Amino acid sequence: MIPDTIEKIEARLRENVLLKEESRRELLALLAKLRSEVGELARTNADQASSITGFAALSTHEATREEKNPQLVELSRRGLQSSVEGFEESHPRLVQVVNAISNALANLGI
Repeated sequence: MIPDTIEKIEARLRENVLLKEESRRELLALLAKLRSEVGELARTNADQASSITGFAALSTHEATREEKNPQLVELSRRGLQSSVEGFEESHPRLVQVVNAISNALANLGI
């Protein structure tokens, strides 16, 4: 399920004509890191790993829509950031990647 979700996010980013190429490359690189980090978490906490991936998908969806709703974008980004709370010590790279994804989505001109 987690790999499928990440593949869907990647496809959405690749197919989105509104994204600048630089933003697309940055987000795809961050997703590659997320895939690795969330895979590690899934070994010990599959539900939380699924939640993080789901919030990443939702955030990406909202941030790349043609007609953005700023409230939904912000709500989904906050959900993504909240999904990694408590993992700062056990999975610091995962938290860093999620925060970088959240920032990159915020910089899409929202």
